Amino acid sequence: MMGSLLAGTTEAPGEYFFSNGVRLKKYRGMGSLEAMEKGDGKGSACSRYFQSEADRIKVAQGVSGNIADKGSIHRFVPYLLRGIQHGCQDIGTSSLDELKVLMYDNKLRFERRSSSAQVEGGVHGLHSYEKRLY
Repeated sequence: MMGSLLAGTTEAPGEYFFSNGVRLKKYRGMGSLEAMEKGDGKGSACSRYFQSEADRIKVAQGVSGNIADKGSIHRFVPYLLRGIQHGCQDIGTSSLDELKVLMYDNKLRFERRSSSAQVEGGVHGLHSYEKRLY
C-alpha cells in the first residue's frame, strides 16, 4: 500500500540513473505486467492479483515507470508520523491504541463531507499562496 510513497527513496531497491539531467529510479508496481512476469519463484505479484505464473494472459493492475529521486526515507517519515498524530487529534483520540479501542467498541464516528465542505475546508479566498510539503 505504500509502494509509490517509498519508491524513489535511497532505501528502495534499484539503481539510480540520469535522464535529461534528472536523477531517477525505476519503479515497478506489484500489479504491473513486469512484476508478474518476473517469475522469481515466489509468485507474490501473480498470487496477489489472482493469477498464476503459468497463465498466458495477464491483466495489468499497476504500472512500471521511472520516478524522481526523493532522497532518504528518514527525511520525510517524521512528517508521516506527525500526519498520523494530527489525524488522531482530528478524530478525538490521542493515540492509535485509543483509536483501535474506539473502533472495536463501535464508538468511532466519521463524518461525510460534501464537496462544498471540502472546498471550504481548504485554502480559499487568497490571490496566491505557497504550499510547502516540508
